[in-house]
Amino acid sequence: MAEYDVLTIGNAIVDIISREDDAFLEREKIQKGGMTLIDAERAEQLYAAMGPAVETSGGSAGNTIAGLVSLGGKGAYFGKVSGDQLGSIFAHDIRSLGVKYETRPLEGHPPTARCMVVVTPDGERSMSTYLGACVELGPEDIDEDTVKAAKVTYFEGYLWDPPRAKEAIVKAAEVAKANGRSMAMTLSDSFCVHRYRAEFLDLMRSGTVGIVFANEAEALALYETEDFEEASARLAEDASQFAVVTRSEKGCRVIEGEQRIDVPTESVDKLVDTTGAGDLFAAGFLRGFTAGLDLEACARIGNAAASHIIQQIGPRPQTSLAELPTVKPLLQG
Repeated sequence: MAEYDVLTIGNAIVDIISREDDAFLEREKIQKGGMTLIDAERAEQLYAAMGPAVETSGGSAGNTIAGLVSLGGKGAYFGKVSGDQLGSIFAHDIRSLGVKYETRPLEGHPPTARCMVVVTPDGERSMSTYLGACVELGPEDIDEDTVKAAKVTYFEGYLWDPPRAKEAIVKAAEVAKANGRSMAMTLSDSFCVHRYRAEFLDLMRSGTVGIVFANEAEALALYETEDFEEASARLAEDASQFAVVTRSEKGCRVIEGEQRIDVPTESVDKLVDTTGAGDLFAAGFLRGFTAGLDLEACARIGNAAASHIIQQIGPRPQTSLAELPTVKPLLQG
């Protein structure tokens, strides 16, 4: 019996979220809709330029595991913080949700990672990330017993930026595979895909990763095509279990061999902030998958979680996702 439904591995980041106009992005030379890596000096300068901000624990895989437990799943998390104030905030937040989090904090420099998230009036989020302590995540932070005890180990493509995290992921994948567990990843960001395209394809084709999550832009970038059907066909060949592609207002597509399952999105009253939409989709999908539901039902839970999160500020659920009208009957069914 698995003790955890999902273990996620990611960059442990505190989000600093501010609402600004498009002129702010131009002034600060921020890539709209993307994630740009910055250094400590730029982080300080940008923080000073931003208006009133909300601080909240974030990081893609951290958001996913927060969503999973909000949906009633059991979760664990690996990610590196420093022993500073932001690190304490991150650890407190994730543990308070009931997530097992025991990665040892770094002593001294660099400080805990932070992501400056600028949300424009159209709800789009543009991120500038200082990785800080995240770059110290390594194989020694992979607790093998936790990997063995999780049905699925899921990691974010963003982990390919800090150097030693790759070794950590390979170690986790070996343990998961040896124990008959699934390994999943999210491609994270189309810029990230451009940086590590060959490595991501190798992870899939070697069978290191069996389940792949992406949005449409990332899937197209992975295969350097503008044709979504072509990207779907290539994903079907490369994903040894299945792939799931989110398509914003078009919903999502699940790709398993010859099978294509297109699932429409849920209606949204007001788009507030797209931060965490993909993270929460993965949370919903994996909650369904680890509960033994069919792939279409998994996708419906993912769509419901994503649609809910974009109607609030910040990527962590503020109310129980398990109580959402679409979700409750599927999980109780």
